[in-house]
Amino acid sequence: MIPEPIAAFFLANQEVLWFTTLFLDLGFTVILFRLFGKAGLQVAIATAIILANIQGPKLTVIFGLETTMGVIFYSSIFFATDVLSENYGKREANKAVWMGFVVSVIVLSMLSFAVMYLPTDKSAAAGFSQPLHDAFVTIANFAPLMVFGSLTAYLISQRFDVWAFHKIKSITGERWLWLRNNGSTIASQMLDTAIFSLIIWAHEVGIRQALIYGFAKFIFKIVIAAIDTIFVYWARRSFLRHEPLME
Repeated sequence: MIPEPIAAFFLANQEVLWFTTLFLDLGFTVILFRLFGKAGLQVAIATAIILANIQGPKLTVIFGLETTMGVIFYSSIFFATDVLSENYGKREANKAVWMGFVVSVIVLSMLSFAVMYLPTDKSAAAGFSQPLHDAFVTIANFAPLMVFGSLTAYLISQRFDVWAFHKIKSITGERWLWLRNNGSTIASQMLDTAIFSLIIWAHEVGIRQALIYGFAKFIFKIVIAAIDTIFVYWARRSFLRHEPLME
Protein backbone atom coordinates (compact mmCIF):
# COMPACT_ATOMS: atom_id res chain seq x y z
CA MET A 1 0.00 0.00 0.00
CA ILE A 2 2.87 2.39 0.82
CA PRO A 3 5.15 3.12 -2.19
CA GLU A 4 8.50 1.40 -1.83
CA PRO A 5 10.68 4.58 -1.66
CA ILE A 6 8.51 6.02 1.13
CA ALA A 7 8.47 2.70 2.99
CA ALA A 8 12.27 2.47 2.71
CA PHE A 9 12.63 5.99 4.11
CA PHE A 10 10.43 5.24 7.12
CA LEU A 11 12.17 1.92 7.77
CA ALA A 12 15.43 3.83 8.03
CA ASN A 13 13.91 6.67 10.08
CA GLN A 14 11.71 5.15 12.77
CA GLU A 15 11.37 8.36 14.80
CA VAL A 16 10.04 10.20 11.74
CA LEU A 17 7.63 7.31 11.19
CA TRP A 18 6.45 7.63 14.81
CA PHE A 19 5.73 11.36 14.51
CA THR A 20 4.05 10.85 11.12
CA THR A 21 1.79 8.14 12.54
CA LEU A 22 0.90 10.33 15.51
CA PHE A 23 0.05 13.36 13.37
CA LEU A 24 -2.03 11.22 11.00
CA ASP A 25 -3.92 9.62 13.90
CA LEU A 26 -4.76 12.95 15.55
CA GLY A 27 -5.47 14.58 12.20
CA PHE A 28 -7.92 11.86 11.17
CA THR A 29 -9.71 12.33 14.50
CA VAL A 30 -10.18 16.05 13.83
CA ILE A 31 -11.34 15.29 10.27
CA LEU A 32 -13.95 12.86 11.61
CA PHE A 33 -15.07 15.56 14.04
CA ARG A 34 -15.20 18.13 11.24
CA LEU A 35 -17.26 15.82 9.03
CA PHE A 36 -19.60 14.20 11.55
CA GLY A 37 -19.44 16.21 14.76
CA LYS A 38 -20.03 14.29 17.98
CA ALA A 39 -20.66 11.01 16.13
CA GLY A 40 -17.29 11.39 14.41
CA LEU A 41 -15.50 11.55 17.77
CA GLN A 42 -17.38 8.46 18.97
CA VAL A 43 -16.25 6.63 15.84
CA ALA A 44 -12.67 7.85 16.40
CA ILE A 45 -12.67 6.43 19.94
CA ALA A 46 -14.00 3.06 18.77
CA THR A 47 -11.45 2.97 15.92
CA ALA A 48 -8.56 3.83 18.23
CA ILE A 49 -9.58 1.09 20.66
CA ILE A 50 -9.66 -1.52 17.89
CA LEU A 51 -6.28 -0.39 16.56
CA ALA A 52 -4.76 -0.34 20.06
CA ASN A 53 -6.03 -3.85 20.79
CA ILE A 54 -4.75 -5.27 17.49
CA GLN A 55 -1.40 -3.46 17.38
CA GLY A 56 -0.82 -3.11 21.12
CA PRO A 57 1.39 -6.21 21.51
CA LYS A 58 3.78 -5.03 18.76
CA LEU A 59 6.97 -3.75 20.42
CA THR A 60 9.33 -1.28 18.79
CA VAL A 61 12.15 1.07 19.80
CA ILE A 62 11.77 4.84 19.38
CA PHE A 63 14.45 7.27 20.58
CA GLY A 64 16.15 4.34 22.27
CA LEU A 65 13.12 3.49 24.40
CA GLU A 66 11.09 0.32 24.00
CA THR A 67 7.39 0.98 23.52
CA THR A 68 4.30 -0.52 21.93
CA MET A 69 2.32 0.56 18.89
CA GLY A 70 -0.75 0.73 21.09
CA VAL A 71 0.57 3.84 22.86
CA ILE A 72 -0.22 6.13 19.92
CA PHE A 73 -3.69 4.85 19.24
CA TYR A 74 -4.63 4.48 22.88
CA SER A 75 -3.39 7.99 23.71
CA SER A 76 -5.54 9.48 20.93
CA ILE A 77 -8.61 8.25 22.83
CA PHE A 78 -7.82 10.77 25.58
CA PHE A 79 -7.59 13.47 22.91
CA ALA A 80 -11.01 12.55 21.53
CA THR A 81 -12.66 12.52 24.97
CA ASP A 82 -11.14 15.93 25.75
CA VAL A 83 -12.60 17.35 22.53
CA LEU A 84 -15.97 15.83 23.46
CA SER A 85 -15.70 17.31 26.95
CA GLU A 86 -14.81 20.75 25.65
CA ASN A 87 -17.54 20.99 23.03
CA TYR A 88 -20.37 18.73 24.23
CA GLY A 89 -19.97 18.44 27.99
CA LYS A 90 -19.20 15.86 30.66
CA ARG A 91 -22.22 13.64 30.00
CA GLU A 92 -21.37 13.06 26.33
CA ALA A 93 -17.71 12.41 27.15
CA ASN A 94 -18.62 9.80 29.77
CA LYS A 95 -21.08 8.19 27.34
CA ALA A 96 -18.26 7.88 24.78
CA VAL A 97 -16.01 6.27 27.42
CA TRP A 98 -18.62 3.59 28.10
CA MET A 99 -19.22 3.12 24.36
CA GLY A 100 -15.49 2.54 23.93
CA PHE A 101 -15.47 0.02 26.76
CA VAL A 102 -18.38 -1.93 25.24
CA VAL A 103 -16.76 -1.86 21.79
CA SER A 104 -13.53 -3.21 23.28
CA VAL A 105 -15.37 -6.07 25.00
CA ILE A 106 -17.26 -6.92 21.79
CA VAL A 107 -14.10 -6.89 19.64
CA LEU A 108 -12.13 -9.05 22.06
CA SER A 109 -15.04 -11.48 22.46
CA MET A 110 -15.57 -11.91 18.72
CA LEU A 111 -11.83 -12.31 18.11
CA SER A 112 -11.81 -15.09 20.70
CA PHE A 113 -14.52 -16.94 18.78
CA ALA A 114 -12.87 -16.24 15.41
CA VAL A 115 -9.64 -18.06 16.32
CA MET A 116 -11.60 -21.26 17.00
CA TYR A 117 -12.48 -21.62 13.30
CA LEU A 118 -10.08 -24.07 11.70
CA PRO A 119 -8.29 -23.01 8.49
CA THR A 120 -9.31 -24.69 5.27
CA ASP A 121 -7.35 -27.73 4.09
CA LYS A 122 -9.00 -27.86 0.68
CA SER A 123 -8.02 -26.44 -2.71
CA ALA A 124 -5.10 -24.14 -3.39
CA ALA A 125 -6.07 -21.93 -0.45
CA ALA A 126 -4.71 -24.50 2.01
CA GLY A 127 -1.15 -23.41 1.26
CA PHE A 128 -1.57 -19.96 2.74
CA SER A 129 -4.60 -20.53 4.98
CA GLN A 130 -2.66 -22.14 7.84
CA PRO A 131 0.07 -19.46 8.07
CA LEU A 132 -2.61 -16.74 8.02
CA HIS A 133 -4.54 -18.58 10.71
CA ASP A 134 -1.42 -18.87 12.88
CA ALA A 135 -0.67 -15.16 12.48
CA PHE A 136 -4.27 -14.31 13.34
CA VAL A 137 -4.13 -16.47 16.47
CA THR A 138 -0.92 -14.75 17.56
CA ILE A 139 -2.58 -11.34 17.31
CA ALA A 140 -5.96 -12.31 18.74
CA ASN A 141 -4.96 -14.61 21.60
CA PHE A 142 -4.05 -12.07 24.23
CA ALA A 143 -3.46 -13.42 27.71
CA PRO A 144 -6.55 -13.04 29.93
CA LEU A 145 -4.56 -10.93 32.42
CA MET A 146 -3.48 -8.60 29.59
CA VAL A 147 -7.10 -8.12 28.51
CA PHE A 148 -8.27 -7.55 32.08
CA GLY A 149 -5.47 -5.06 32.73
CA SER A 150 -6.16 -3.15 29.53
CA LEU A 151 -9.91 -2.87 30.09
CA THR A 152 -9.55 -1.96 33.77
CA ALA A 153 -6.95 0.72 33.09
CA TYR A 154 -9.01 2.11 30.20
CA LEU A 155 -12.24 2.46 32.15
CA ILE A 156 -10.73 3.97 35.30
CA SER A 157 -8.33 6.35 33.56
CA GLN A 158 -10.87 7.53 30.98
CA ARG A 159 -13.46 8.29 33.64
CA PHE A 160 -10.80 10.15 35.60
CA ASP A 161 -9.76 12.09 32.48
CA VAL A 162 -13.29 13.40 31.97
CA TRP A 163 -13.61 14.30 35.66
CA ALA A 164 -10.22 16.07 35.76
CA PHE A 165 -10.91 17.99 32.54
CA HIS A 166 -14.15 19.43 33.90
CA LYS A 167 -12.66 20.03 37.36
CA ILE A 168 -9.95 22.20 35.81
CA LYS A 169 -12.53 23.89 33.58
CA SER A 170 -14.69 24.72 36.60
CA ILE A 171 -11.71 26.61 38.05
CA THR A 172 -10.39 28.31 34.91
CA GLY A 173 -13.65 28.80 32.98
CA GLU A 174 -13.24 29.03 29.22
CA ARG A 175 -9.62 30.15 29.51
CA TRP A 176 -6.52 27.98 29.25
CA LEU A 177 -7.77 25.09 27.15
CA TRP A 178 -4.15 23.91 26.94
CA LEU A 179 -4.06 23.53 30.73
CA ARG A 180 -7.15 21.35 31.08
CA ASN A 181 -6.18 19.31 28.03
CA ASN A 182 -2.64 18.62 29.21
CA GLY A 183 -3.42 18.48 32.92
CA SER A 184 -6.25 15.97 32.60
CA THR A 185 -4.48 13.87 29.98
CA ILE A 186 -1.13 13.64 31.75
CA ALA A 187 -2.73 12.82 35.10
CA SER A 188 -5.06 10.20 33.64
CA GLN A 189 -2.28 8.69 31.52
CA MET A 190 -0.14 8.36 34.65
CA LEU A 191 -3.03 6.57 36.32
CA ASP A 192 -3.59 4.37 33.26
CA THR A 193 0.09 3.41 33.02
CA ALA A 194 0.35 2.66 36.74
CA ILE A 195 -2.78 0.46 36.79
CA PHE A 196 -1.78 -1.47 33.68
CA SER A 197 1.83 -1.96 34.81
CA LEU A 198 0.83 -3.11 38.28
CA ILE A 199 -1.77 -5.59 37.00
CA ILE A 200 0.43 -7.05 34.26
CA TRP A 201 3.94 -6.89 35.70
CA ALA A 202 3.88 -6.49 39.48
CA HIS A 203 3.33 -10.17 40.26
CA GLU A 204 6.21 -11.10 37.94
CA VAL A 205 8.90 -8.53 38.71
CA GLY A 206 7.68 -6.61 41.76
CA ILE A 207 5.99 -3.24 42.08
CA ARG A 208 9.13 -1.11 41.68
CA GLN A 209 10.26 -2.81 38.48
CA ALA A 210 6.70 -2.80 37.10
CA LEU A 211 6.56 0.98 37.47
CA ILE A 212 9.96 1.28 35.77
CA TYR A 213 8.61 -0.66 32.79
CA GLY A 214 5.68 1.73 32.61
CA PHE A 215 7.87 4.83 32.80
CA ALA A 216 9.02 4.65 29.16
CA LYS A 217 5.42 4.41 27.98
CA PHE A 218 4.50 7.38 30.15
CA ILE A 219 7.23 9.53 28.57
CA PHE A 220 5.74 8.90 25.14
CA LYS A 221 2.27 9.69 26.48
CA ILE A 222 3.47 13.07 27.81
CA VAL A 223 4.92 13.92 24.39
CA ILE A 224 1.66 12.93 22.72
CA ALA A 225 -0.35 15.04 25.20
CA ALA A 226 1.79 18.08 24.38
CA ILE A 227 1.45 17.57 20.63
CA ASP A 228 -2.29 16.94 20.69
CA THR A 229 -2.81 20.43 22.20
CA ILE A 230 -2.39 21.81 18.68
CA PHE A 231 -5.16 19.53 17.46
CA VAL A 232 -7.45 20.40 20.40
CA TYR A 233 -7.36 24.08 19.39
CA TRP A 234 -7.90 23.11 15.75
CA ALA A 235 -10.93 21.06 16.77
CA ARG A 236 -12.37 23.90 18.86
CA ARG A 237 -12.02 26.37 15.99
CA SER A 238 -13.77 23.89 13.71
CA PHE A 239 -16.60 23.55 16.23
CA LEU A 240 -17.04 27.31 16.70
CA ARG A 241 -16.91 28.19 13.00
CA HIS A 242 -18.68 25.32 11.30
CA GLU A 243 -21.44 22.83 11.65
CA PRO A 244 -20.57 19.20 10.79
CA LEU A 245 -20.43 18.76 7.02
CA MET A 246 -22.45 15.54 7.16
CA GLU A 247 -25.34 14.65 9.47
